[in-house]
Formats: sequence, structure tokens, C-alpha cells
Amino acid sequence: MKASRNAIYGGLLLLPAAILLWTFTFQPILTTIYHSLFSTPRGRRPAVFIGLDHYETMIADPVFWRAVSNNLVYALTTVPLSMGLALAMALLINAKIRGQALVRMAYFTPTVLPMVAIANIWLFFYAPDYGLIDQLLRPFGLSGNNWLGNPETALPALIVITIWKEAGFFMIFYLAALQQISPSLLEAADLEGASPWQRFRRVVFPLLMPTTLFVSINAVIGAFRLVDHVVAMTKGGPDNATTLLLFYIYQVGFSFWDTGYAAALTVVLLAVLMLIALYQFGYADKRIHYR
Repeated sequence: MKASRNAIYGGLLLLPAAILLWTFTFQPILTTIYHSLFSTPRGRRPAVFIGLDHYETMIADPVFWRAVSNNLVYALTTVPLSMGLALAMALLINAKIRGQALVRMAYFTPTVLPMVAIANIWLFFYAPDYGLIDQLLRPFGLSGNNWLGNPETALPALIVITIWKEAGFFMIFYLAALQQISPSLLEAADLEGASPWQRFRRVVFPLLMPTTLFVSINAVIGAFRLVDHVVAMTKGGPDNATTLLLFYIYQVGFSFWDTGYAAALTVVLLAVLMLIALYQFGYADKRIHYR
């Protein structure tokens, strides 16, 4: 009797979280999968079941494959570079340096700025001829670059902005993890004659792996949900050079009003994120030591 009462009590405690999880996670996912199997209703023509037609269209859609390739390049570049820069900044701030509070504020400031404000700042930086970057390159005869109008430089320009913004955010987590490392472990490494590199590689970095997993999950999710900078700066151009998967979903759903195809694209995005999460939690998590 007591065991059943405890089970009911535990279930009631979990009920609010379960309702929120169903309402804002599982139910929208199931609804999106359902709508991806129907045509887009237009005027008096209702939606009809078309099965996997949207997915067949997707396979033959060159813009979709361009968005996927752009997103992969974007993720494979921004995730490791932003994480590496965040770790380097955290190690610098954690050391005894002058103006530590000022440096910490300078590193973290890009994180608190709104995305649209950041886009406008960097639009000035990237402006041809009179932008800050071209002004710095002018003495070397390298001015006049249309960074956002050139298909070869538009995506790298967005990548630079993301690294600049995300590194300060990830730095906070690495800094908190560094401050939790016991000084006795570092003292033991020093007594054993370990060099700074050996101490970092054998002691510090393994203890940072739980934080690294957490940061990597957030970085990957962020790499596949970027849409603000693309809308504010390039609109996916030039020639779809900066079209990322979430922006393409936004474009199909709200510019072309093809909600059925947008739902199918969303399902693919969710599947990609699910596979990445399964790898991170199923493979990488087992190789991490938790204190």
C-alpha cells in the first residue's frame, strides 16, 4: 500500500514536467510528421494525403542539398573553433592576470548583445570600401571586398560572426568547470614534474570533458538553428551561398507558404539533430569520467 502511494506521489510530482514536455516537444514533433505527409492547403482546396511525395521532392531539390552542405560546413567549422577559443579564453581568465574582470567582461559582452544588433554591427564591418575591415586592409591594397556579396566569402563571413558571439558564452561554462578542479590535483602534477602542457592534457582536460560534452551539444544545436544573421544580412544569398537548413525551412514555410514541404524539411532537421544527440549521449558520454 505504501509503495503504491509513493508511486502515485512520484507520478504527481512528475506530471507538470511531463505535461510541458508533451505540449512543447513531443506533440509538435508528431504534428510536424503528420503534416509532412499531406499537401499544403490552398484556398478552398483542403490538404490531402500524399504520403512521401514531399520527401521525394526533397531528394531532387538542389536548394535543399545546398542548404545541407552549407550547414555541415558551418557546423564543422563553428563548433570546434568556438569551443577551442572558449577554452583558451577560460584558461587565460582563470590564470592570475591584471585586469581580470575587464578581460572577462570584454569576452562575455558579445554574448549579451541581441542577434539583430550584432548583425548590424558586422554589416558595417563588412561594408565594401568604407567598412572597418576594408579600412584596415586599405594600406595593403586589399580594400574593395564585397564580403557578403561574394559566394566564396559570404558563408565564412557568417562563420566569423558566430565564433565571435558563441565563444564568450561557452567560456563561462569552461571557467566554472576550471574553478571546480581541486588544487591538490594540480599540485600533485607539479610534484611529479609535469610540464604545463602535460598538466593540461593529463589532468585538466579530462576533468573538463563533461563540460565539453555539454558545450558541444549546445554548439551543435546552435549551428543548426541559426536564422537571425542570415535573415538580417544575406537573405540566403548570394546564389544560396548562405542558405542554411533552418533558413530554408523559414523561407519555404513563410515566404513560399508551402507548409507541407516545410514540415518535411523540419522532420529531416529533427532527424539530423536526433542522430547527433544519439552519438553524443550514446558514444561520447560513455567515455567521459564524471567526478
